[in-house]
Amino acid sequence: TQTLQNEALVELKDPISMPAIFEYLHTVVPTEIDEQGHVNNLEFIRWMQTAALGHSAAQGWPGERYRDRNEGFVARSHSIEYLQSAYVGDEIIVLTWIADFARVTSRRKYKIKRLRDDVTLAKAETNWAYISLTKRLPTRIPQELSNDFIIVPVEEEP
Repeated sequence: TQTLQNEALVELKDPISMPAIFEYLHTVVPTEIDEQGHVNNLEFIRWMQTAALGHSAAQGWPGERYRDRNEGFVARSHSIEYLQSAYVGDEIIVLTWIADFARVTSRRKYKIKRLRDDVTLAKAETNWAYISLTKRLPTRIPQELSNDFIIVPVEEEP
């Protein structure tokens, strides 16, 4: 598997293998804390996006490859169930995987956990639409892109 740790790709095992479930490690910093003393909800979305971009890059689809095609994914919707709070210094892990591909959309799921006690902080999913960057309209997800990702069935989700 491969892990994105504080925006740096770290090889853990066989770099040729495709990680079906990608792991992004992060330590909560003071700027992520809101007036209530815990991580602001928007930071969870930022972590989700960072994990998604890391997973895509690990599969051979960094931002440059999308830009070269003049295509890319945009978020259509997010669904997040917040279960526990996170605080400064907490080490968290964002697990992310592809749940499905359709003609012009892809559903990506996430589980965000605190490492010290293995508590799930949030469960989430994003519905992504694949678009032409010039026309700003949906376009078919290329077969070569979907072939580079492993769909994780519900029974194999973390």
